[in-house]
Amino acid sequence: MKKKSLDTLCVQAGYSPRTGEPRIPPIIQSTTYVYEKTQDMADLFDLKSDGYFYTRLANPTVANLEGKVAALEGGACAIGCASGMSATTLAVMTVAGAGDNIVCSQAVYGGTFNLFSTTLPKFGIECRFFDPDAPSDEIEKLIDDKTKLVFCETIANPAIVVLDFEKIAAICKKHGVLFAVDNTLATPVLCRPAEWGANLILHSSSKYLDGHAAALGGVIVDAGNFGFANNPRYPSFNAPDESYHGLVYADCAVAFGTKCRAQMMRDIGAIMSPQNAFLTYLGCDTLALRMARHSENAAKVATYLANHPKIEWINHPSLKDNKYHKLAEKYLPNGQGGMMSFGIRGDVKKCAAFMEALKLVTQETHVADARSCVLHPASTTHRQLSAEDLKKAGVPENLVRLSVGIESADDIIDDLENALKKV
Repeated sequence: MKKKSLDTLCVQAGYSPRTGEPRIPPIIQSTTYVYEKTQDMADLFDLKSDGYFYTRLANPTVANLEGKVAALEGGACAIGCASGMSATTLAVMTVAGAGDNIVCSQAVYGGTFNLFSTTLPKFGIECRFFDPDAPSDEIEKLIDDKTKLVFCETIANPAIVVLDFEKIAAICKKHGVLFAVDNTLATPVLCRPAEWGANLILHSSSKYLDGHAAALGGVIVDAGNFGFANNPRYPSFNAPDESYHGLVYADCAVAFGTKCRAQMMRDIGAIMSPQNAFLTYLGCDTLALRMARHSENAAKVATYLANHPKIEWINHPSLKDNKYHKLAEKYLPNGQGGMMSFGIRGDVKKCAAFMEALKLVTQETHVADARSCVLHPASTTHRQLSAEDLKKAGVPENLVRLSVGIESADDIIDDLENALKKV
């Protein structure tokens, strides 16, 4: 049988009912599971057999979503987390501890920037930021023998920087360091980072995967393509874990995924709820359809804004004069998603006047769901950043972030037109 397309995987992957079982995966709203034999439970705790013993580590409903996202990303396994931020935190803490460092693109989501620059250093994990457009040799200077991870976003939020996968993958491969990519704004429908050399793929599943702004969650996908065995950069993967009777994670079929779940999820417990996993699973059914519409609408809206006299600049990779258009043609040939940013001519007050005049498009601390929404990052999601850090992150004060939904493109443009008349 030929390999299934992404459109089919969106609908079919993750759950295959047997005779007499429900067609839609059920919500297993239980924290605990019953076993008759003591040894069966002991084998579960020793990771000698598959199954469920406590929902803090794994749950059947969450597993259905994990299977679907892993299939979509072409990964070896996935781990459903309570939020996108918890997914990022668990991913880093699985490989890094006090005295280690990670290297990160400075063009990332403000919450991620704050996690890396402020919170993780309190635990002894340093973060070194780089300009994603910098040449390879400049980025390589940040990597030393304590570097555990290089972190980037496929499409940066909200700077809309498109990642040059091959450049970063080559650096990571040269130094034997994990390459982690947040693929939230592209989704596997538009880009599969593992095919471009990424080892870990992360999602804030609250965005396009859910698609309806109904379910908080995050997902970590282990591509299963990184060699931990005998890698001196990762001693914790090659030394016995006494909390699991001497288990050596590098010897496991899926090293990162096993360590992340067995150690980090066990001790921190930031797992996705069954209800949210169920809703996100249903959302993924229409992911391919929605991403095509998001991309189509955004291209039309970007063209309109690019020609409007009250718009100073606009970032969307669909535009031929966009700095990242060539990279988008290479890595995102089937669409560039619904996220864009643009600058209103004038000051912050004019940005506010524009957004408050919108009727169809709403102001929300969210992106990437079915409904169009707008936000002023410098005063909200990136509010904690200094003026210097805002500049580094590609977030000028007049930047407006627009998430284009799946409504009629004509209606979205009409709303923007009427609001711009108020500026």
